Amino acid sequence: MHRVAILGAGGAGKTVLAHKLGDLLGVPVIHLDELRYDASWNVVSEEEFFAAQRKVVAGARWVVDGNGSASLPIRAAAADTIIVLDPHPLVCLAGIILRGLRYGGGQHPGGVYVRVNCEFLHYVVSYRRKTLPKVLRVLDEHAGHATVLHLTSRRSANRLIRELDDAERGHQ
Repeated sequence: MHRVAILGAGGAGKTVLAHKLGDLLGVPVIHLDELRYDASWNVVSEEEFFAAQRKVVAGARWVVDGNGSASLPIRAAAADTIIVLDPHPLVCLAGIILRGLRYGGGQHPGGVYVRVNCEFLHYVVSYRRKTLPKVLRVLDEHAGHATVLHLTSRRSANRLIRELDDAERGHQ
């Protein structure tokens, strides 16, 4: 597990898992929000966004968290492991609320730019029904070489971290 892409709805826990994996594996963590927005949090052009991702995934080791359906083939083709976080939408909404309470608006230290509006909440609630099937089709097309882990709860994500940590300790 050297090149990991983490996908999922807002509030699913992508950033938290990315930081845990990055620490455990000793690899850099890149948040797509950092590539999608400039220093003033204005959206960059698609060309710039795609080029930045190509540069990141050309590296030997990384964890990238975030969505971006149009550019998913870039990450999917380069990743050796893809983790799809798919907790119940209510879990995602709770994650968004807790993040908002903890950090307020703007960027929080984990790399996410907090911007909650009705469109975003609709996206989160409908992710499983509308977006996830499209994501899985892209993965089928571009990530046949990769291990795809479809985790449907925070418990399963925490179990993955524990298992990897135990495996790391066993190799030392």
